[in-house]
Amino acid sequence: MALISGLLAWLAAVPNFAAVAEPNTLKVGVLKFGTVNWQLESLQFNGFDKAAGLDLEVLALASKNGTSVALQAGDVDMIVSDWIWVNRQRASGEDFVFVPYSTALGALVLGEGSSISDLAGLKGKKIGIAGGPVDKNWLVLRAWSQKLHGFDIADSAEAVFAAPPLLNEQLRSGRIDAVLTFWPYAARLEAAGAKRLHSVGDLVTDLGVFKPAALVGYVFRERLLQDRPGAVEGFFSAVAATNALLEKSDGEWERLRPAMRARTDASFEALKKGFRAGAASPFTPSDQKDAAALFEILSATGGEKLVGRGVSFDPTTFWTPKAAEAGAPKTQ
Repeated sequence: MALISGLLAWLAAVPNFAAVAEPNTLKVGVLKFGTVNWQLESLQFNGFDKAAGLDLEVLALASKNGTSVALQAGDVDMIVSDWIWVNRQRASGEDFVFVPYSTALGALVLGEGSSISDLAGLKGKKIGIAGGPVDKNWLVLRAWSQKLHGFDIADSAEAVFAAPPLLNEQLRSGRIDAVLTFWPYAARLEAAGAKRLHSVGDLVTDLGVFKPAALVGYVFRERLLQDRPGAVEGFFSAVAATNALLEKSDGEWERLRPAMRARTDASFEALKKGFRAGAASPFTPSDQKDAAALFEILSATGGEKLVGRGVSFDPTTFWTPKAAEAGAPKTQ
């Protein structure tokens, strides 16, 4: 009896493994210096995760490839990536889905004091491209130059592909004539006196897409909706509450300023404005129509290197949280 009593006492003290696999736990993998860190830091600091009944862990990773590998390996439950990648993965049999994070796109920026006034002025010049040959901003610029100006900028200018921080420094030093880069880096350049020649969002509109569809968002497996629906719904409720706070509270942005690495007031204000302008909601049917149009543009320019061989647009790529369907964030 003593042995049985001792065994029962030991079992009572051992963690319940079903409880350890609590359905409202979630691990999100993000780029170490990505803007999504501002959102998630604010979300956790203000307790929106706990209010939504969510146990959230944020894992900082070194590269975009690192985040996708972590998701595919099951090391994290969710990452931030683009829906073109998700669309391609679904075509190969994966069950990833996408919820928009930001509509903010990049910009084509000239060096301070540049005399260039239009795209034709970049013929024969050096353009720094953040990313690689199938970077979405670059593909949009190429498609736009072909459709509206009758030439492919890739054939008319020298493209220099490199990481955004390096390109910003090269533009400041005059080693390149323009840079096509992601919105936070463009915002920093403009705050320091650089001149924006074109917004990628405007180029997309010129190409016939009514509203630039969010390219970047949260990505996770559909099976997560079956295994831990409360975690997923709770997370996006917390995200909605965080976006509402960041939209209205300048004080919250002041608290976030050290994490933003904004060295000047102008840079800080530009980053805050850009983030607010890009805050995204789940896709509506109209958004999906615009996404399909953007897919065709990117596919025609980037080819199978971007979208995959024989891959078409898949509207099931996009998922809508119940809180968004109801029109308001839900918390517990």
